[in-house]
Amino acid sequence: MNFSGFENEDMITQMVRDFAEKEIRPKMMEWDESQHFPVDLFRKMGELGMMGVFVPEEYGGAGLGYFEYATIVSEISRVCGSIGLSVAAHNSLCTNHILQFGTEEQKQKYLPKLASGEWIGAWGLTETGTGSDSGGMNTTAVLEGDEWVLNGSKNFITHAISGDVAVVIVRTGDKGDSHGMSAFVVEKGTAGFSGGKKEDKLGMRASETAALFFDNCRLPASSLLGKEGEGFIQAMKVLDGGRISIAALSLGIAKGALDCSLKYSKEREQFGKPISQFQAIAFKLADMGTEIEAAELLIMQAADLKNRGKAVTKESAFAKYYASEVAVRTSNEAVQIHGGYGYTKEYPAEKFYRDSKLCTIGEGTSEIQKLVISREILK
Repeated sequence: MNFSGFENEDMITQMVRDFAEKEIRPKMMEWDESQHFPVDLFRKMGELGMMGVFVPEEYGGAGLGYFEYATIVSEISRVCGSIGLSVAAHNSLCTNHILQFGTEEQKQKYLPKLASGEWIGAWGLTETGTGSDSGGMNTTAVLEGDEWVLNGSKNFITHAISGDVAVVIVRTGDKGDSHGMSAFVVEKGTAGFSGGKKEDKLGMRASETAALFFDNCRLPASSLLGKEGEGFIQAMKVLDGGRISIAALSLGIAKGALDCSLKYSKEREQFGKPISQFQAIAFKLADMGTEIEAAELLIMQAADLKNRGKAVTKESAFAKYYASEVAVRTSNEAVQIHGGYGYTKEYPAEKFYRDSKLCTIGEGTSEIQKLVISREILK
């Protein structure tokens, strides 16, 4: 494994860091309090190539790889996990699904708008009664003449209201059959297609989450992504990369929690000296730093394999599982280090704490990651 970095690493890191400090940090608590999804911010990120990281230049994207992508997501999340989550969902789920499995016509139609940030992308797999058990989905698509008719709903979908286009996986065959599901592209404004009420969440509050509804939603045959019956297989391949996304998101949150803990521990004095000089606090910081470094190495390993087109199921699950748990532990310790102030919105520790928990749930819970890992290592 070659972890020597990537071309223009310092330049990309600094660009994203500067953007986050200028465009995100001043308003992130306002967005968090009001659960405002700042669509205009994503247009700006599109101008910098952050909305089409993997998209080849011929379709208007940046044409970058997973090292660059993990850097972008983690640096944004180091300031605000909500914005990092939306960048991840847009890039690795919706946009990447079309990139991987779309026809040339579909790529030409959707990728330039998604890569520029002109359009926001959503991706729908989860349903109310089928979280981890995606094979039990109830949303269906039935072919009537030259149209597909969709009925049902998807739950906990990022950008369900503001998204301009969604990739959804629905049942076209028997329930529980891994070859009985298919993927479709659905545009906002399509009759019978709508977003539900925005979820009132613990954390990641500026990243919009809602349900998608399909009421006799008619789609042309050209809306099918790939072949009929390939939807579940496609989704699992997309989620292999998506795990790297959430791992990078987790890494950024953990780094942000450590940043504010280091700063506070050097400034806060007790018994005549900074609390960082007390072993109880210094050892917490040591554990946080060590786990962050280990998480980053797991992410780099998965990114390296993904860049080289190698199988990454096990390694991406390693990275997602470990990094997400590290984010929770690190942000928990950040609150503890801040003491009473860590429980107030005056300091950023409480937001990292709230945002971190989603990382152990979204795109496959920690329990599902352990299931994936155990299956892989028992082969």
